[in-house]
Amino acid sequence: GGGNNNGKDPRKQSIIIMIAAAVLSLLCISYFTRAVSGATTLEIPYNQFIEMVENGKVESVKIESSQIEITPVSDKKKNENSSLLANAVKVTYVTGKVEEDDTLTKRLLDAGIEVSGTVPDGSGVILSLLYYIVPTLLMCGLLSLLFRKMTGGGGAFSMGKSNAKVYVQRETGITFRDVAGEDEAKESLQEVVDFLHNPGKYVKIGAKLPKGALLVGPPGTGKTMLAKAVAGEAKVPFFSLAGSDFIELYVGVGASRVRDLFKEAEKNAPCIIFIDEIDAVAHKRDARGGAGREDEQTLNQILVEMDGFDNDSGVIVIAATNRVDMLDKALLRPGRFDRHINVALPERKDRLEILEVHFKNKPKQKDINLDALAAKTAGSSGADLANIANEAAITAAREGHKEITNNDLTEAFERVAIGPERKSKAMNDHERKVTAYHEAGHAIVGHVLPDSDPVHKVTIIPRGRTGGVTWFLPPEDRSYKSIYELKDILARAMGGRIAEKLTFGSEAVTTGASSDLKNVAELSKSMVVEEGMGKDTRNLVFPEGDTGYYTIATAKPYSEKTAELIDQEIRNLSDEAARRAEIVLSENKTTLKKLAEALLEHETLEEKELEPILKDTRLPAAVKLH
Repeated sequence: GGGNNNGKDPRKQSIIIMIAAAVLSLLCISYFTRAVSGATTLEIPYNQFIEMVENGKVESVKIESSQIEITPVSDKKKNENSSLLANAVKVTYVTGKVEEDDTLTKRLLDAGIEVSGTVPDGSGVILSLLYYIVPTLLMCGLLSLLFRKMTGGGGAFSMGKSNAKVYVQRETGITFRDVAGEDEAKESLQEVVDFLHNPGKYVKIGAKLPKGALLVGPPGTGKTMLAKAVAGEAKVPFFSLAGSDFIELYVGVGASRVRDLFKEAEKNAPCIIFIDEIDAVAHKRDARGGAGREDEQTLNQILVEMDGFDNDSGVIVIAATNRVDMLDKALLRPGRFDRHINVALPERKDRLEILEVHFKNKPKQKDINLDALAAKTAGSSGADLANIANEAAITAAREGHKEITNNDLTEAFERVAIGPERKSKAMNDHERKVTAYHEAGHAIVGHVLPDSDPVHKVTIIPRGRTGGVTWFLPPEDRSYKSIYELKDILARAMGGRIAEKLTFGSEAVTTGASSDLKNVAELSKSMVVEEGMGKDTRNLVFPEGDTGYYTIATAKPYSEKTAELIDQEIRNLSDEAARRAEIVLSENKTTLKKLAEALLEHETLEEKELEPILKDTRLPAAVKLH
């Protein structure tokens, strides 16, 4: 991200610096020229020069081809008696040479004036030329330097050159052993490695390896690392660049860089070309863009180049994106990126492997429970887990621990998931009481409903933007959620506001439930519009229109009557969630009060401390779903 330049554009700063340097250089040259000449020259008429000769005011003259330099007697005498500083500048008179005055030389000699001339050797012409040429060359050099900086250091003739970073195996040093989890992706990429090692085995049987492999997955799942691991395993050169590297100030540069990249790759075959974030240049084309747009020209050139080279040469193109829905279909057809490798979010066992990799070289206590952390972090990517590991080390250092403890792990996880504790946030007694009942409402509804995840932890210590947190952790990773689970999630989200209503009165609700209500609205809409879980719209979905990179959706893909029905379905889900939460909390008012008082006393309750309080809760028959 930006924001570190104090609002100043570095390119504008460079231009100002270059102009200032040019002006300063010209001033220095002018001063140097005057210092070398060491004289102040005054031009006088020819008749004044004759008068000076007749009056004995001339000490010496120097006759040149077009002018006469005159040294007055007074200046010479003054200079002889002056200091070195005064000698630095002297006054010299010049006058134009009159060719018709043939008696001048005799008149000068008769007056005893020293007469000298110049031998033409061309040095004056050279100095004159240097006086004009040097500043011009200096200005050209400064402008060239400025142009190179603005175009990425390549100059005018190399602007179309590819600026791919080239790695070899010893420099990347990454193999499949360094990539934890992602077994399916590694298995698919192993064929690419085998082809680069033994291309003859495939050629003999008439098989051709796909030219392109597309790594698809959410951000932070290790797509770039997998591509580097392929190069490390195959021990071949690895050309790495991002999709945005093709785009430059001038139209046509991207296409030129694509041509140069593939030309360089063929020279270094067998090798791997890796294009990260390819959706920057390969998004869907549409009629609005026009053929002159830079990104479309770049995409067209990529398509042409991938058709143009034979993969028997050993050039493999690997690309990565987290927006495969945005890519142009021509790029995904057989013969181009026809092998799609899904790099999914890690499962629990994969998360444990990733955490073990990140904690391998960190000092930690022997009883540290990485498996529990892996269970908590469902839905986290490899980058998220690396961040948690780093936060745990920072927390341990801040607390003065020599080894990372389980408490450091918990604090790091909660800090990354929600935010740091706001210890300076001061709440009065009433706010603490409202927060305690709010969080107790979440916990009790989530504990009582049969298809909700177990309560893991409840706290009324402000963290991030929340006044308190109730954690529900699934016992295992699940690929699907049933309508019963989703309705229980909606009900427990409403539990906080309903607990406030039952305790303090129906008109005494607070803004503390704003994030809960937002989550309820988003989940309800998703259930109706995307999952077909509405009562009267069961098995019907309402996908939004196909919005390309530049396409503007002009109308909804359904009628106004259907829109009203969708709104009513969403409201029905929200009302049902509130009704179910109120039934549960009305039935368990004693437990609600007991849990809220325990939170006011201890502020944070773990799973083991919650168990004896929640054991007396009852499940009302009216909240069961049929």
